[in-house]
Order: sequence, then C-alpha cells, then structure tokens
Amino acid sequence: MTDITHPDVFHGLPVHTLPLPEPTGARALPAPDSVAWRLECPPCELTFEEVWQQFLAEVDTTQVRALLIGPWWKEDYISFDPVVGAIVADAHRFPSLRALFLADVEGEECEVSWLEMCDITPVLEALPSLEELTVRGGGDGVPDEEHLLLRPVRHRALESLRFESGGLPGHVVRAVGASDLPALRHLEFWFGSAGYGGDATVADLAPVLSGAAFPRLRHLGLQNSEIQDEIAVAVASAPVVARLESLSLAMGTLSDAGAQALLDGQPLTHLSSLDLHHHYLSAPFVARIEELCTRAGIRVGLDEAVEWDPEDEEARYVAVSE
Repeated sequence: MTDITHPDVFHGLPVHTLPLPEPTGARALPAPDSVAWRLECPPCELTFEEVWQQFLAEVDTTQVRALLIGPWWKEDYISFDPVVGAIVADAHRFPSLRALFLADVEGEECEVSWLEMCDITPVLEALPSLEELTVRGGGDGVPDEEHLLLRPVRHRALESLRFESGGLPGHVVRAVGASDLPALRHLEFWFGSAGYGGDATVADLAPVLSGAAFPRLRHLGLQNSEIQDEIAVAVASAPVVARLESLSLAMGTLSDAGAQALLDGQPLTHLSSLDLHHHYLSAPFVARIEELCTRAGIRVGLDEAVEWDPEDEEARYVAVSE
C-alpha cells in the first residue's frame, strides 16, 4: 500500500507548519516567501477560523507563495466548505500565491476517503494566478453533500493539477476534461476503488487522451485504478501520448493484459519516465518492459510487484482506497 504522508517540500519550498501561539505573543517566523506554509488545527486546541486569523495576523500573506491546508477540524470531522470560504473571502490578500494543497491529511489523521470535501471550483475562480493545485480526498465514506465537486472552469495560469483520491468521482474527471486550462503541463488522477465512489470510466478521459483538451500537457498520471488494464489499452493508441515526456499508470491493477497493450501500441521510446509501480505483472512482462526502457533510456518504475492468482480477479487491489 502507498503511504499518504505530509510532503516535506511543496512547490520547491520546504514545508513549515504554523506553530501554536505562544503566551508571550512574540516569536520568530520564517520569511513569508521562504517556505510553503502549512495550516492545521491541533486536536481540541483551535478552530480553523482561529488558525486562519492567526496566520493572517502574523504572516505577511502578500508574499506567501505556497500554502497547504492540513486537518481543519478541532474535534469531529467537518466539511471542507468553511476552508474554501475563508480562502475565497481573503484571496485578495494572497497576490503572490502560486501553489495550494487542499487537504494535506495523513491516514492517521483521517482516511483519504473519509475527508469531507466540497465544491473546490470557487478556489480556482478566486486565485487566477495559481500555478499548482493538489487536492486530496474524495470517496464514498461521507454523505453525498460532502463529496468532492468540481465544475468546468477557465484558468489561464494553472500548470499542475493533481487529485489524490481513494474513490475519485467520474464527474470530477469529466469537469477537468471540459475545463479551459491552456497552461496545464502536469495532470494526475488517482481513481481509487469503486467501493469508495471511484466510478470514472475510460470514456470520461476522452478529452484528455485525444490531446485536444490540454495542448501543453507533458506529464499524465492515470493511476490507482481498478480498470488499469482498460486505461492501458486506451493509452496505447491515445494521441496525447506523443507529446508527453512522462507517463504514470502506477498504483493500480495493471496486469499482463495491460502491459501487452502498451508493448503492442504506439512507441513509448520518446518518454523520459514511465512509472508502473504497484503492479500485477508476471516476471516475463517485467523483463520485456525493463528491456524496452533500458534500450530507450527511459527511467522505469516497476517496484511493488504484487503476487496474485490470475484466476482470482478480486485478488487485485489499488494502492490507495480507504
């Protein structure tokens, strides 16, 4: 299983968690533009509104370049909606913000499919200069009104969009494909398990795979899927692949059938990186892919091989679900 952890670096900056207020009031903090600021609610200590107001009061947010939102609940889990509301209401105070991580939460704090998300579209609409957005969460472990939502959006600056989910709703994938994101270079989906709401299909990916949606795309991650073989078949003839520099079909249920499609499909030798880690490939197919990548000078990820009985389809599982 892939561990979901807090990043040490985000948008090229070391992550610094805003500490609790000190009784004396005065304390030394890093320069606002030297770190990626992480906000979290210490258990039973402060509400998110209190942490947010502390951040606005102590840090010159006009210089903040990167921001991560950790656990936003004081005691019981709550919807992410108040966080979105705060970011949108104070967006004018973050003119330099270029990177945002929504729901930087580890499994020990809350399982990824139990994070109570909301419509994140207003964040993109309120931050037109944002270049990088990572969203963690989405799944069937919460009520319908607290699912992850996204509407098609026009955003001229966004270069990197990443969804980490144990069950990514298909409507989110379709909304991304219908969005106008001319600067997008990095796109990553973790589809997750159908048991946790991961109902995206290969058809939902058609605008992305056609290459028409995002002409500047250079990295595509179609990962953590229970239909990884079907995705591999589609990728094998997808026009978008010809312009990619790196491709990831990792973390899912990729088997020899999907690998055969990749080997029989369009050339992949122009890639600099191919990530297939957490897979269900037999040793002969691992050897064939390694040979191909070695000859072409492609960095390949084939670790986390999972042994399974090909007669038992239910034996395959994605790396991140709950």
